[in-house]
Amino acid sequence: MLTLTDNATAIVSTLVSRQTEAPDAGLRIHSTATPGAEGGARLAVLVTADPEPQDQVVEVSGTRLFLDEEAASALDDKVLDAGVDDEGAVSFAVMPQVA
Repeated sequence: MLTLTDNATAIVSTLVSRQTEAPDAGLRIHSTATPGAEGGARLAVLVTADPEPQDQVVEVSGTRLFLDEEAASALDDKVLDAGVDDEGAVSFAVMPQVA
């Protein structure tokens, strides 16, 4: 199952709380129609009040992620990290889980 670094947990929580007051809101990670550079899933994110009916819900320290089927499969054994640059832009990185 996807895990989050402490940094990603804090950043996602801040993003969600700044964009909606919905109590069950979260960050939805979903696949796009265009495949990634290596043919794998290309993923996008958006803040949403509720998951889609088929989404897998991952909750870490009160931070909620909603993963569509393809994203859940692609991220199943990964760690999500996040950072914010000097201009306030958020970037996400996906890394393999260390056993």
